[in-house]
Amino acid sequence: MKTPIFAIVLAATFALAACAEQTGPKQAGGGLIGAALGGLAGSQIGHGTGRLAAVGAGVLLGGLLGSEVGRSLDKADRLYADRTAQQALESAPTGRTSKWVNPDSGHSGTVTPERTYTTAQGQPCREYTTTVDIGGRSESAHGTACREADGTWRLVQ
Repeated sequence: MKTPIFAIVLAATFALAACAEQTGPKQAGGGLIGAALGGLAGSQIGHGTGRLAAVGAGVLLGGLLGSEVGRSLDKADRLYADRTAQQALESAPTGRTSKWVNPDSGHSGTVTPERTYTTAQGQPCREYTTTVDIGGRSESAHGTACREADGTWRLVQ
């Protein structure tokens, strides 16, 4: 019997959540989000028997990276990043990078829409790359967001 990839990602995410009591909320949240996204990315990369290993590696790596970024980003950083992402996804041309900087923490980042398309249901979506720079270290991620009926952009992948 095959174990569904989603079940593995979910189980690993809950296992990491159990550790959340020993970390701050930003670090725990970042770790959980990173683990889930890493597991999903691993499931897309791995094939056959190697798929399970790819998912496990994705969960671990995503959890570690997400935890590190989450530990360092404060609420104001996330507000700057979210506002920039919403604006970039809504109106920036494909390939144009939008930047944010929190003058209080010195943290910064970018959002670059890379591809725009419409789903079969007529929902506008954009693939994008985002970066976060904290203390001279930069982390990047690729994702897809779709516009909701209320005009906000929601991460779908």
